Amino acid sequence: MRLLVINANTSDIVTEKVAAQARRSASPGTEIVPVTGTFGARVIATRAELAMGEHSTIVLAARHAEGCDAVVVAVSYDTGVRAARELLPVPVVGMTEAALHTACMLGGRMGIILFGRRVLPLYQELVASYGLSSRIAGWRALESTAAYGRGTHDELDREIERTACDLVERDGAEVVVLTGAVMAGVPARVQGAVPVPVVDCIDAAVRQAELLAQLKLPKPTAGSYALPPPRELVDVDHAIAARLGRGA
Repeated sequence: MRLLVINANTSDIVTEKVAAQARRSASPGTEIVPVTGTFGARVIATRAELAMGEHSTIVLAARHAEGCDAVVVAVSYDTGVRAARELLPVPVVGMTEAALHTACMLGGRMGIILFGRRVLPLYQELVASYGLSSRIAGWRALESTAAYGRGTHDELDREIERTACDLVERDGAEVVVLTGAVMAGVPARVQGAVPVPVVDCIDAAVRQAELLAQLKLPKPTAGSYALPPPRELVDVDHAIAARLGRGA
């Protein structure tokens, strides 16, 4: 099995961390094919950057999905997931959607840790779009940027441990979701200090992608996720045009 892992950020460090965790999470024999955005923000953190990232996701999906059995979108806002599902004939999994649904099966109400107060509304809107707002016990926004350097970060790990425990003790969270693609691999490091499950979004997404690929369910031919009918396109990436049967 081959899984395409799309990082629509333009940060190679994020891709490296995501790919490393994806390979740890994948079943034996599953090949991880990581790709990084070629335009847009280093790290998506605003609505405008998110819009650019959605375009980037579609370009990367169109260019690299051939020969892959499923796709994981490794941007924590699930950037472009719905459009990629419409475009591609294989399953497309968003890392945060996969983590949220995994958390729902591990406990009751969940706590969510994210990075940057500015992006809190983006996550809240994303969770609401999945119909899961009532399952949220509490939110915590950390301001650290330490994780965007290579290697491990012990001080940040301890802050995440304290924050997760605070969600459990003060908000009654029964499971914690640690958002952010750059957080791939961190839940395993902090789990021993937290009394409830801490979900790794990339771990959940890779395993869900493998499951969906193995189910071999068909691409819809009706509804909004069917391949779009012919429409006029102007100056789009040739790979997108080819996917839509419009030529280069």
